[in-house]
Formats: sequence, C-alpha cells, structure tokens
Amino acid sequence: MENKITVKSEYNSLDKLIDFLKGEASYESSIDYDIWDIRTDANGQMEKCVLIKKSSMHGMKVYFSQENELMMSYIIPNKVMNAYFGKSVKARRNILEVITGGIKNVMLSGSQKKAFQEMELIFQKIAA
Repeated sequence: MENKITVKSEYNSLDKLIDFLKGEASYESSIDYDIWDIRTDANGQMEKCVLIKKSSMHGMKVYFSQENELMMSYIIPNKVMNAYFGKSVKARRNILEVITGGIKNVMLSGSQKKAFQEMELIFQKIAA
C-alpha cells in the first residue's frame, strides 16, 4: 500500500514532519534509515525516512519523492517480523514459499489496510 500527497511548503523536511507528528499523532515516530527499500542518494549514502509505528506489526515510512511530494508506504517496522511477514525479494521461491506467502497476504491484508488508512489520515491535515 502506497500513496503520494503534496504537502504544504512549511512541512518540506523530515524534521518538520516529526515535529508535526509529535503534536498531532499518538504513534511513535522517528527519523531512520530506509532499510526496507534501501534507497540511496546521489552520493551513494542510504536515505532517511520518517518511521511511524502503530505496533510492531503495523507501520508506515514517509519520505519525500520530490519537492513537497510525500510518499507514504506501509511497512512492518519490527525487523524480525518484517523478515518473516514482509515482502519477499528473492528472485526464485519454491512452491511452499509461494503458497505460505499467499496465505500470509490473505490473513494480514485487512488489518494492514486498516492500519495504513488510520495513519494516512494524519497527513491529510498538512496536504496542499
């Protein structure tokens, strides 16, 4: 689950987003390296994002894809849980991994969508 929104110019940095979240949301939020997609900047350094944790299984990462354009993506913030329940990036998977991956997606998709929509509502206040 992903969504892009354009935000007001006064919220054009990760630090300003964190300040907004601390005042508006009850979720734990921090600035962290993007270990989920491993995005890098022009210098080859790993980029940072705002990590919002609803629980160890539900979270969102937020980063700027362009000037004032905020990209929101659903993630599993716990690294161990993400390794087990997150998206598989393996090039080849055996039949058992495909079947269990499908079952996992069906079981978790409803709660993931609900959590993403709840966290997404916070950012509607700063949308341009």
